[in-house]
Amino acid sequence: MKRIAITTLGCKVNQFESAAFASGFEARGCTLVPFQAEADVYVINTCTVTAKAGQQSRQLIRRVLHEHPGARVVVTGCYAQMDPEAVFSLADQPVAIVGNGNKHLLVEAALAESSPDLVLLMGRIREKKEICDLPVTRFRGRTRAYLRIQDGCDNFCSYCIVPYTRGRSRSLPLTKILAQTAVFVDQGYRELVITGINVGKYGLDLDEGETIYSLLARLCRDFPGLRLRLSSIEPTEVNDQLLDLMSGSPNFMPHLHIPLQSGDDQVLARMNRRYTRAEFAAVIERVHQALPLATIGCDVLGGFPGETEAEADNTYRLLTDLPVHYLHVFPYSRRPGTLAASLPQQLPGPVKEARVQRLRGLDAAKRQAAYQANCGRTHQVLVERRQAKTGLLQGFSENYVPILFAGGSGLIRQVVPVRLVAVEDGQPRGMIAEDLLEESRQTR
Repeated sequence: MKRIAITTLGCKVNQFESAAFASGFEARGCTLVPFQAEADVYVINTCTVTAKAGQQSRQLIRRVLHEHPGARVVVTGCYAQMDPEAVFSLADQPVAIVGNGNKHLLVEAALAESSPDLVLLMGRIREKKEICDLPVTRFRGRTRAYLRIQDGCDNFCSYCIVPYTRGRSRSLPLTKILAQTAVFVDQGYRELVITGINVGKYGLDLDEGETIYSLLARLCRDFPGLRLRLSSIEPTEVNDQLLDLMSGSPNFMPHLHIPLQSGDDQVLARMNRRYTRAEFAAVIERVHQALPLATIGCDVLGGFPGETEAEADNTYRLLTDLPVHYLHVFPYSRRPGTLAASLPQQLPGPVKEARVQRLRGLDAAKRQAAYQANCGRTHQVLVERRQAKTGLLQGFSENYVPILFAGGSGLIRQVVPVRLVAVEDGQPRGMIAEDLLEESRQTR
């Protein structure tokens, strides 16, 4: 019985795929152990979306090879896909490198009896026309499950390496999505996060007639007891069909994450983003009007090549004025192989850092304002864990507000009515609405 240790860097898609690896190993009779423990096989699911992520991937590979010279090491993910030669150069022992298009072969490669100097399962990722079939039985240690419905991207934003590491957009057939969702429901998960690299393109490569909108409607209808959440969607893909579905489906959570990247038209054009600041603002205002209690989050990059102070200020002012509630802020990271890497006027680190810090200050202010606006309301909170620092339970409301409150451990993995009563030290604090909790128990 082999001991398997898996670690994951990067996005929710990687986390779903690692859960699929774990399911595959368990089906073969293997034992999963923490990544810090002694194991026979170490699987590293890497990321390279930023230079820092690539560096972290290299450091982790190097450390595992050094600390566990007798183990089999399997490296996969976007860093392995982008630069397998660099991975191999780190190794002075047998190693398996599995490309993103062949992740369905990873378990077999990891458990193969023979141990050659190199197992290289790469393939041409841009020629892949079908998504890897990676079924998951359960997410270890998680209260919500992720479901990857789509892989790859056709957008080719000038700063982004993902189309080169993930290939073209490819969708999971509807029957497999429904079957995977049923598995998660049977396992007792109360919330499902629909994820992918560009989920708004779901179904366009299939002959099933499905779109992201028809798929979400089907999931809402077929699984009424399951909370559904969309991980991220492009502003050009937010339309009335989506908003009508969200407002009319009680199990579709009122929360959207919509990438902006820049609030300046010239920078957006250099990024190859397909909208203007005015069009983005109109999308956000439409979401807010249709779903006034929804939480809206944005991605934003600071310090893109050639970004002037005035252009950076355009981004800051746009986000200040819009009804968005939190920001994911990143410094621009120069990625060899992307169009932006060869642009002139690459900004120095201190300039990028100053702009990032200003945006992160805005993020903190936006979050606090959103928390205060939710005070006094009762939310349905999916309880995730007990926080070690405070001893309080913590979980997320329907509209993605993180709330701490007192309660018994039997409430973990349950959806509990919690009234948000205060914001203390920047953290939303709540208390269980006992009357509603008793009522919900009686109706189960």
